[in-house]
Amino acid sequence: MTENKKTGENKHLRLFGIPRILPYTKPYRKQIAVMVSLGVLSSLVDSIYPLFNRHVIDHNIALGTTDTFPLLITLYALVLVFQVVNNYFSAYLCSRMELLTNRDLRNAAFNHLQTLSFSYFNQNSVGWIHARVMSDSGRIGELVSWDLMDFIWSGSYVVFVLAVMLLTNLRLALLAIAVIACASALTSFFRRRLIRQNRKVRELNSAISGDFNEGITGARVIKTLHVEKRMAADFGKRTEDMHRQSLRASRLSVTIGTLVSFAGSLTLALVIWRGGEMTRQQILELGTLSVFMSYAISVMDPLQSCINVLTALTNVQVNIERFSSLMDTKSSVSDTPEVIAKYGDTFQPKKENWEKLIGDVKFDDVTFRYPDGDRNVLEHFSLHVAAGSSVAIVGETGAGKTTLVNLVCRFYEPTQGRVLIDGRDARERSQLWLHSSIGYVLQTPHLFSGSVRENLRYGCPDASDKAIWDALKLVSADSVVLKMPKGLDSDVGEDGSMLSTGERQLLSFARALLADPRILVLDEATSSVDTVTEKAIQKAIKTVTRGRTSFMIAHRLSTVVDADVILCVHDGVIVERGTHRELMAMKGYYYELFTRQYAGLSVDIAMQEA
Repeated sequence: MTENKKTGENKHLRLFGIPRILPYTKPYRKQIAVMVSLGVLSSLVDSIYPLFNRHVIDHNIALGTTDTFPLLITLYALVLVFQVVNNYFSAYLCSRMELLTNRDLRNAAFNHLQTLSFSYFNQNSVGWIHARVMSDSGRIGELVSWDLMDFIWSGSYVVFVLAVMLLTNLRLALLAIAVIACASALTSFFRRRLIRQNRKVRELNSAISGDFNEGITGARVIKTLHVEKRMAADFGKRTEDMHRQSLRASRLSVTIGTLVSFAGSLTLALVIWRGGEMTRQQILELGTLSVFMSYAISVMDPLQSCINVLTALTNVQVNIERFSSLMDTKSSVSDTPEVIAKYGDTFQPKKENWEKLIGDVKFDDVTFRYPDGDRNVLEHFSLHVAAGSSVAIVGETGAGKTTLVNLVCRFYEPTQGRVLIDGRDARERSQLWLHSSIGYVLQTPHLFSGSVRENLRYGCPDASDKAIWDALKLVSADSVVLKMPKGLDSDVGEDGSMLSTGERQLLSFARALLADPRILVLDEATSSVDTVTEKAIQKAIKTVTRGRTSFMIAHRLSTVVDADVILCVHDGVIVERGTHRELMAMKGYYYELFTRQYAGLSVDIAMQEA
């Protein structure tokens, strides 16, 4: 990305970044108004403390009397109590505002992600999406709470202090302001350099975290390849670079701190020098000089705080833009307003209007190209799958076997043509209506953290334990649960880490069946299990697919020989279709796949083996 482009983006963000998050803060307008009021009041109180000192010096010490002490102490105590209460409620409101904003932003992002199609998740990494939902939203939450309060308090304090100084003594105030302005300009210059340096440090830190993660997750490969020394050397170079860049950032940070301290001391020295001379000439009271001295010491930190918040605001624009880009993303598959009005959407379904799904599927002159593809995967493809029929899709790895299933499940829309479900275009009904009647068993089984029972009930929340056990027995998964320490209440671990791949596959199979789907999709569902388990699942498949429309993506051809129709996919194109015997008789692509898989056996024996 060029520098000009970056500048253009920053201008756009400065103009339009903040308004993008205003809708999320709208419910808390009253709370923000109270926060701002408390911040202004707090800064006002802080700015009047030196005036108490002036009164003591000019009216008590100079005159040698304590007549006003009781009243002064009472007022001081009241102001102190007010400030303590003010600070408590300010901190509470800031914390509450941050948490509420984080909650709303993350809920909005997560819910929006549920509406996006598969193409979005194919094109964006999990880490990128996670950063948008968690890191960016968290930084925005800090902006509208703590950063806002810091800016309000610091800005108000500086304004009040400068106002008091100008009203008290114009010449001395202008002298102090000149020094403060020069110091602010210098520190702003160094702070911009510090921002750039900190970005380098953050990038290196992310790279180190990635290397560390790879070192742990890839420990087995590292040891088997004997590359420990090289990995350690590469990691050492990265951490050394991090060390150098961090030192540069530290030097800049120390420089800024020194400048602030020096500016405060210089302002104080000039105030004492010039104010002392004015006091000696009796044109400035000693109490007023003490006020200027107090302000000279205290004003630099709030001024720097304002600069810091403005700097943070510039940085957080990137977070706002990235979060907004997620929320602006439109799903490539969406229901029309008419469909939503009748059938509802993902979060507010109108199930009373849902027709019963039978399972008749028809591809009507379908042409399809993936959104990021450069050629058609399907061209003028037509196929009628009667309700209760079974379709097998076979081919080499990467041939494009999942395309048809993605269209049936409406994870993608046809580029041309129609996919009919029970005689009607799938787009005429809601996605949720279709998905609620589809059971999907993935090649790589995924289980959610929690118990076995919780995982199986994802597809059918009201399922009884009897129904769960029936589904488990049907796919021979009951033995898996019975040997677990707490049965259905046993924890499966993160992503099912407490189970083997085959055991996770069996449970995911039972989960799909428990929902009693009318359309069943098996995406190489037996590829992760051993031969004994595979035979048990094959037997279960024959039982559960009876009366249901099923689509089986298969690598092991032994699982598809009984399918009503087999589609052979090669290089993204369906090159053959027919039953197992018809395709074997053709001695074409399917015949080649089959004989290659059963190398060493005669075709007759292979067919009997299958």
